[in-house]
Amino acid sequence: MSAVNDTKFNSAVFLLTGIRGQEDVYLWISIPFCLMYVISILGNSVILFIIKTDPSLHEPMYIFLSMLAVTDLGLSLSTMPTILGIYLFNSKEISLDSCFAQVFFIHSLSLTESSMLLLMAFDRFVAICNPLRYASILTPPRIAKLGLVFVLRGVVLVFPVPFLLKRFQYCRANILSHSYCLHQEVMKMACSDITVNSIYGLSVKLLTVGLDLFLIFLSYVMIIKTVLSVASPMESLRALNTCISHLCAVLLFFTPEIGLSVIHRFGNSSSHLLQILLGYVYLLVPPLMNPIVYSVKSKHLRARIFRLFVK
Repeated sequence: MSAVNDTKFNSAVFLLTGIRGQEDVYLWISIPFCLMYVISILGNSVILFIIKTDPSLHEPMYIFLSMLAVTDLGLSLSTMPTILGIYLFNSKEISLDSCFAQVFFIHSLSLTESSMLLLMAFDRFVAICNPLRYASILTPPRIAKLGLVFVLRGVVLVFPVPFLLKRFQYCRANILSHSYCLHQEVMKMACSDITVNSIYGLSVKLLTVGLDLFLIFLSYVMIIKTVLSVASPMESLRALNTCISHLCAVLLFFTPEIGLSVIHRFGNSSSHLLQILLGYVYLLVPPLMNPIVYSVKSKHLRARIFRLFVK
């Protein structure tokens, strides 16, 4: 009877993990995390405010950027309570239901971010390869429908995941290797057969992130082909320059996303420090860097931001 009670007690919560061996300096480590969250939330909020209030920025490229900013805000807010809870208050426990909810928000928002980057690649493809029909193809109603479809895609595909996790009994070691909950790690804590979860998670990843990345790559192949056919080198450089900020956003998101997925599925011997650092890069760096990259590369957006703060 005691053994059963101990099992139930141990499986009632998961224990999240910070940077092991650095517990004495957690308060100091919390400072850069707090700065990252403040800059991420402030930067994305400023982007949204400027795009909303300036009619000259109500163009497809900036509308897609505002969708990306909303997604980045969601990712920051979904991880902030547990990460700062560990480093500021040494609060490592998270209930199963809270963990499953965090899994849903993190993964659905990650799929949505992948979709937004695909839509932004489509925007660049139309602008460069078919500029005369740009306004007629990317109309506001069509942009709204595309955004809604891709948001629903992320929500619908991730919606079963918390219920698939909830059906398990968790009687193994309940210490997670990240400061937040990920599906591919939580399912390994179960003392049941996780084949269905593993296959479903991998299938969703391949059919969403994998497909999005392939289509982004294909769009840039077509863009480069079109640009190389332009006679003037100056026009070619000008066209490619409009894609630099998007390419940076793609690299910032997909590189750690793929790396973390590979480590969790095939890299059982990888170091804990590599896992947790890659996990932080995956969820904290894109929301931090996207507003900075787009503000630096977009002359119009940079001018509006400068005007806002000068006032």
